[in-house]
Parts: sequence; structure tokens; C-alpha cells
Amino acid sequence: MRSTKLFPALVGILGIVMFSSKAVMVKLAYQYGVSPVNLLVFRMLFALPFYIGVLFFLKRDSRHKPTAKDNLWLVFFGVIGYYLASYFDFVGLQYIKASIERVILFTYPTIVLLLSVVFLKRTITNKQIVAVILTYIGVLVAFWGDLSVEGDRTVIGAGFVLLSAITYASYLVGSDWLIPRYGVLRFTSYAMIVSCVCVLIHYAISNPVSLLGYHPNVYGLGLAMALVATVIPSYLVSYAIGKITASNFAILAGLGPISTIVLANAFLDERLTGLQLAATGIVIVGILIISMEKNKKAS
Repeated sequence: MRSTKLFPALVGILGIVMFSSKAVMVKLAYQYGVSPVNLLVFRMLFALPFYIGVLFFLKRDSRHKPTAKDNLWLVFFGVIGYYLASYFDFVGLQYIKASIERVILFTYPTIVLLLSVVFLKRTITNKQIVAVILTYIGVLVAFWGDLSVEGDRTVIGAGFVLLSAITYASYLVGSDWLIPRYGVLRFTSYAMIVSCVCVLIHYAISNPVSLLGYHPNVYGLGLAMALVATVIPSYLVSYAIGKITASNFAILAGLGPISTIVLANAFLDERLTGLQLAATGIVIVGILIISMEKNKKAS
């Protein structure tokens, strides 16, 4: 049994690392003066053909027929989870380090827990309460040192990234009951297409700056974000969740902040303090407590 789960777990870890590379690519692209909206347009435009291609080759599943109401909810969660969450994250990265962004963004498992209590009427255990407290202590410690140096910039950046975590967590909670109606691949593809349309509308109405004339590296990074940090990991993660369950995958997701720290250190020369490393550990402990608690209930 362990051997049958090893490969899906490794696939999930690869997806997590690839997702985590997005923050580093965004920071690299900002060096060339590209705006968050334009960068998001590049990411989604390059990703769009791949998601359309997946839909084209997927066989129609006659077992589940989504209703018109289901389709409306899919559009709503596509806007929330892949448009707003990405936009808030891109804006936040203008103000804070990629490594700190990842620590704050990975509070979303605790936000999922809280939203599940409020909207799905699930109970919360003492261990889960401790995990929530630990996670937010870790976030506070993570940017405490930057707060004294950067002041309002850190507060603004952290606020936008926290909004990203909240909107993404809302998407996870709200879409939980929709995914079985569409299937993971179909639901993800449709949601990403909705997101792309939202990004293009945002671009069209927000005094658009030309998409031409940027340094070639901007387009290269946009394509890399689309493939390496969006399309490929979205399907790798979907495969892993389908094989090892979401609760087990949540444990693996705790590796996200660590992988970003390594990538930011290698490509952005971000030197983290001992406090920030400790904060990352605190956040991961909180995530693991919640993940193991869910896994225990599932077993």
C-alpha cells in the first residue's frame, strides 16, 4: 500500500514546488517594470490554450449533468479562486518578499477550517484551535522584522496576500461540492477559462498599458508562469489528490513555504532572518496539526 501511494505523493510534491515558483517569477518580472495586471494577463493568456486543449480532449461524462445553477456557481468560484486570489497575490508581491508572501499565503488551510465552521456548520476541535493560533503567530513573526524597516509597505503587501489566501480558501470551501459534478480536470479547466476572461476584462477597463514593448524576459517569465507554475502543477495536484486524498495532500502542502524560501534564496538573493525561518516552521506546524486532525477523522 505504501508503494502504491509513493508515486502520487512524489507527483504532489512536484506540483507544490512548481506552484511555489510563481512568487519568484513574479518578483523577477517586476524588475522590468511590468504591472501586476499585465503580468497576470501574460500568465493567463499563455495558459488559456492549454486548458482549452484539455477540455477538447476530455471525454464527455454522462454520469453527471451539471445544472444551470451549478454553472453559475462555477463562474462565481472561478472569479473568486483564480482571478481575485491571483490578482491580490500579484499586488502584494510588489511590497513584500516572495518568501514572506508564501508564509502568509499558506495560512489558507486554517482559513478553510474557519469558513467550513461558519458555512458548512462543521465543528472545530481543540487541536484545530491551537493550529489556527500557531499559524497566525507564525505570520506575525514572519513580517515583524520587515514591519520595523519597511513600515506601511509591509502592512499593505501582507494585507493583499492575506486577501489572496482568503479568496482562495473560499474557492476551496465553495467548490468542494461542485467538483464531483464536473470532475477535477473539467472543473479546473472551466474555472481557469473564467479567470482568464475576468483578467482580460480587468485589463480592458483599467486604463490598459500596451502588452508590447517589454523586455523579452517578461514574456519568457509569463510563459514559464503559465506552464511551470499554473497549468502543469494544477493537474499534478489534481492527480495527487485523487490518489492519496485531500487530507494527505494537505500535509504535503506544508512544503510550499520551504520550497519558496529555497527558490527565493537561489534566484532573488533573499536572505531570511532566523525569526523568519522560525515563523515558517510555526506556520507549517499549524498546517500539519490541522492536516493530521482531518486525516484522523477520515480514517
